[in-house]
Amino acid sequence: MNKDQALVPVAVVTSAGNGKGAAAGRPVSNNSGSTSPAVKSIPASMPLTDEIVAEILRGRGLRGWWRLAQVARVLGLFTLYLFLDTYDIRATFNRRMAGRLRDETRATSLLARLKTRCNEVLRGAIDKLVRIVRLIVFRGGEGSDKKETRLAKQAVWLSQSLIGLGPTFIKIGQALGTRADLLPLAYVSELSTLQDQVPAFSTAAAFARIEAELGRSLRECYAEIDSEPVASASLGQVYRARLSSGEEVAVKVQRPDLEQIISFDIAILYRLVKLTNRFFPRANENADWEGMLREFHATVFEEMDYVKEGRNADRFRYNFCTWQVVRVPKIYWSHTSRRVLTLEFIRGTKVIDVEGLRARRLSAVKVNRLLVRTYLKQLLEDGFFHADPHPGNLLVMDSGHLAFFDFGMVGRITPRLQSQMIDAFFHVVARDVHGLGQDIINLNFLKPGVDPETVRPVVEKLFKVYLNLKLGEVKFKELTYDLAEVIYEYPFRLPANFTYIMRALMTLEGIGIVTDPEFSFFETAKPYAKEFMLRREAKVFRKLIFDKLTGRENGNGSIEWSRVWKLTKMAAQMYLDR
Repeated sequence: MNKDQALVPVAVVTSAGNGKGAAAGRPVSNNSGSTSPAVKSIPASMPLTDEIVAEILRGRGLRGWWRLAQVARVLGLFTLYLFLDTYDIRATFNRRMAGRLRDETRATSLLARLKTRCNEVLRGAIDKLVRIVRLIVFRGGEGSDKKETRLAKQAVWLSQSLIGLGPTFIKIGQALGTRADLLPLAYVSELSTLQDQVPAFSTAAAFARIEAELGRSLRECYAEIDSEPVASASLGQVYRARLSSGEEVAVKVQRPDLEQIISFDIAILYRLVKLTNRFFPRANENADWEGMLREFHATVFEEMDYVKEGRNADRFRYNFCTWQVVRVPKIYWSHTSRRVLTLEFIRGTKVIDVEGLRARRLSAVKVNRLLVRTYLKQLLEDGFFHADPHPGNLLVMDSGHLAFFDFGMVGRITPRLQSQMIDAFFHVVARDVHGLGQDIINLNFLKPGVDPETVRPVVEKLFKVYLNLKLGEVKFKELTYDLAEVIYEYPFRLPANFTYIMRALMTLEGIGIVTDPEFSFFETAKPYAKEFMLRREAKVFRKLIFDKLTGRENGNGSIEWSRVWKLTKMAAQMYLDR
């Protein structure tokens, strides 16, 4: 069996009684020092506060500050490398801003013009210094072989550093490894190995955990089990096994002391965010970093509960029960606990393995379209979505079925937020600039206490420009800096409840770019989104009409005939297109 046919190569099967040899690969470093049982953990139900973090770090002293320094060093160097790699785009933006400021001060006082000129000279000196540092770091200009070689070495350093920092940062690396729209391809290629090739922990420890969790000997649990894992990820590793009834299964076993390790790292990240906000207060103006960390805390602790993961998988399977092309592994509840999960073993090809898909006569483009359709259903219909769709969690079976794995990290969307998202897509499709401006306000992309009317004209002007562009022609890096002038000048921010929605959508965009350079998420999504919106909105209107006819309306059930007219036109256009 080769690598394209399964998650990773399947190991030689041993009997359960003899399968306690050490797994291949060095163990993930736990240099946080948090593997001791004395370290407290932060339950997902408990809010992340200064008091809780202080309790977690109590007694750590210099070790805690040393860990903070290690984390800050890795994340700081990574940020520096990324800053230098994208500096040309940033410099272009800075020149545009300087030109605008110069034009504005021409009619002002001599002192103001002199101050502007001094700032320009200072920026010019900083620009030259940055370019010298950039040349030293990359040892070559843009597009040179030397720079590409340095990027590849930096990618290896980053991957190994994240592995050394432990499970929390491996998860961060997994998320970064899908961002082909933001990171150099050398980074994406190297970080993608963190999806299922993380160094494993001891098989003896894994088998001992299985026996302790299930309350039975390994021989009583499984008729046979591999002596080495077939996949190893940030939170656990997977063994191929067979039940006594004959079914081939995958057994997912959690890493030792995981709750304590991640609790300690979250406390460290919380302190790092607090220090950043204290000394660089503008860093939190346009992204709710504390809110995002709280969201990560709640989600990762839910992901560590394999019983919840199994329930999530069952719910996801139920939501897609009428979709014959989607597969979700069956959960074997008799062999599942909070730290051990037994599920159906499914073979397939990774969604980003273009050559493997082609060899099996499967179209990567069609796979992308199917993947987009499934996420539109999750976001616009179900309100329940797989929040970690990296390539290690998505396989294409030889039959063409798309299989989803790892439901530990899921997102939920309230009916109100779902309705607002549908409204926003309506406005994108209709190119309704005024409506999109209102959507930004409704979705809480403004900082608290801001008068929406002060920024509405800016938002409407912004959308008027970009809605007239072809989405496939817009490059995300360039777009980021084109929008920066508005983002930093006006009170916008990314709401914490959008963290995992945006992560999932950006991950899908990254997968699409890897498999198809011409891929555009929104262009691919448009026809399917119209179909989902039409079906959902029609259901709402049917209920309104029924309530009105039966006298059940509550006073707010008036029918919006303008939306009925839009739905009618959309349905007619879809019919004609087909």
